[in-house]
Amino acid sequence: QVQLVESGGGLVQPGGSLRLSCAASASIFSLNAMGWYRQAPGKQRELVATVSRGGLDYAESVKGRFTISRDNAKNTVHLQMSTLKPEDTAVYYCVAGARAFIYSAREYDYWGQGTQVTVSS
Repeated sequence: QVQLVESGGGLVQPGGSLRLSCAASASIFSLNAMGWYRQAPGKQRELVATVSRGGLDYAESVKGRFTISRDNAKNTVHLQMSTLKPEDTAVYYCVAGARAFIYSAREYDYWGQGTQVTVSS
């Protein structure tokens, strides 16, 4: 079992930046994919970014503004968020999966508890 703990959320003004971190309780070396989902009130859960052996992938809504990175030595994943917009407001969840190919949220093996990001003036 791997536990994922997110940190770094908070309140930020539009145009600002935040860096989310996800710390795993065990080695993530064998986990193919790690990433971030988000869910805003009244909206469907959205895949924001992933990093896997296949490369990096981003939702269209965050391309050019968010950067995901992974440090296997430290068992951490980060999401650098820049030029934040009010529509980025959501609870952000760290996810990890061992499968070689992951096509939906249900195929991720581990989920964090989430961290709130609020973008507001």
